Amino acid sequence: MKTNYHMHTTFCDGSDTVEAMADAAFEKRFDIIGFSSHSMYPFAGDCHIAPREFNNYVSTVRNAAKAYEGRMQILLGFEVEYMPGLSIPRMSDYAAFQPDYLIGSVHYLITENGTFSVDDKTEKVKEGLERYFKGNAKEAVCMYFALQREMLQKGDFLIWGHPDVIRKRNGILHFFDESESWYRSELVATANSAKHSGVIAEINTGGIARGAIDDVYPSADFLSLLHASGVPVMINSDAHRSEDLDCAFDRAEIAAKKAGYTEVLFLDAGFIRHKKI
Repeated sequence: MKTNYHMHTTFCDGSDTVEAMADAAFEKRFDIIGFSSHSMYPFAGDCHIAPREFNNYVSTVRNAAKAYEGRMQILLGFEVEYMPGLSIPRMSDYAAFQPDYLIGSVHYLITENGTFSVDDKTEKVKEGLERYFKGNAKEAVCMYFALQREMLQKGDFLIWGHPDVIRKRNGILHFFDESESWYRSELVATANSAKHSGVIAEINTGGIARGAIDDVYPSADFLSLLHASGVPVMINSDAHRSEDLDCAFDRAEIAAKKAGYTEVLFLDAGFIRHKKI
């Protein structure tokens, strides 16, 4: 089975339409795909689907599913932002739209001086670390993982999006050392939270597709900790354009095997199924 449940379109910050992404997925011989527009309903930020577009998004994805019925399964999802006081990835908040699944993700850190995006351009991340954390990268990283653990505890979602995306610009900026004991402690604590939440952690290839990092999320060390904690995984591309739908899936599978995984999970008609790797 060839699957991908993390895809963005022109409804949020993707470059291709739902129809174009579906057509490309079929050409690439996908069996099951799922759309996951950025969301913090009923609010919206720069990259999130506008509340007025929700019904249109839902109907467009469902129409695409009908068009490919019997040939490729298409599911409806949302990548829901975790921002305390504004947005929590909970199915009850999206009940009106009847999604097949939710992805829970953290992209932003809210500080006294403003909001810092950890998933931004290199210069923006560098500027944000100075502006909002006075260059104290450890504080920013610890806040990021604390939010991840809060989301895992409070949320009600199936897929955990890019668990350590804060690494995205670290290869260039070197704002923290991933081998330090304090960082590993954050990973251990977060893996333990994931274990108790029952989520599926995604192995995300989006950073490779966009040339931001030459690695998947999570890192090899984090992935090994997730495996030791019994957290299941799936492979997603976080595609923002059609050509990236299956980017580096081979590398993701190798990373899973190296961490000790012998299978990945996928969604099929509402059921969670297992695939050997």
